[in-house]
Amino acid sequence: MTEDRTITLAVADDQATVREALAVMLGLADDVTVVATASDGAEAVEAVERHRPDVILMDLNMPVMGGVEATERIHRAAPGTTVLVLTTFDDDESILAALRAGASGYLTKDADRGTILQAVRTAAEGQTVLAPEVQRRLLALATRPAPAAPREEERVALTAREREILGLIGEGLRNPEIARRLVISEATVKTHINNLFAKADLHSRADAVRYALRRQGS
Repeated sequence: MTEDRTITLAVADDQATVREALAVMLGLADDVTVVATASDGAEAVEAVERHRPDVILMDLNMPVMGGVEATERIHRAAPGTTVLVLTTFDDDESILAALRAGASGYLTKDADRGTILQAVRTAAEGQTVLAPEVQRRLLALATRPAPAAPREEERVALTAREREILGLIGEGLRNPEIARRLVISEATVKTHINNLFAKADLHSRADAVRYALRRQGS
């Protein structure tokens, strides 16, 4: 990107005060133009399709469609737009789900204006941006001793619906997104997840993601 090129930016956050503050704060930079804002994931996808911004700041916990599903759709439909997650969540599950969905950066909302602005510039250049605490978590995940393997896949008899839900967990979808995708209630999703966790001896959603990947490769 040349120095005189303006970065086009979209901001997706369900909290109006946060969304508007980010749009105003980042739009003050000489090299950034905010072209759209969105209050949920569906609006974020629509905004990207309409405006094709260089970067979209994406919250994760939003109504209608969550940030992970929106990121996945944007990554597939508009690869020229870089998704930079800006969220309050810094847990392993959220980080892995967002990165697997195609996010190129991950910041937490305690970042100051300068950090966010620099992250937008770096993301617009096509480079990965990770908050220091996110880097530490990813390093810890990479160096953590492998947990005891769940029971052999061929000995775990999952129902067709449990296999379907396991695959969606592997794609990084959260329970509300799975419920919408399968047109079932969140309570039903939770029941199936509890059953498959018990059958496969899984203890966390991160375990389920790894288990889904093993089953795909077997």
